[in-house]
Amino acid sequence: MLGEVHDIVHEFPNYEELVKELHEKDTEFAQLMDDHDRLDAEIRDLEGLNQPTSDVHMEELKKHRALLKDRIYEILRHYRS
Repeated sequence: MLGEVHDIVHEFPNYEELVKELHEKDTEFAQLMDDHDRLDAEIRDLEGLNQPTSDVHMEELKKHRALLKDRIYEILRHYRS
């Protein structure tokens, strides 16, 4: 969906407290989360402002966002188990 927000707290509402805690205490997690949220904002800007970009480039951005999200989820699950 165009313009849909995919920030980490929105994506994983059940982990909200853990996300906030790890963002403050774990530099790797914070970097992954910041990279994900920055990339999500870039994608939304490209979609929302109809910025010229190729379909291939947009798909690469979305794949990278998904990989970051997957890694973040792995970390969250690790801390929850």
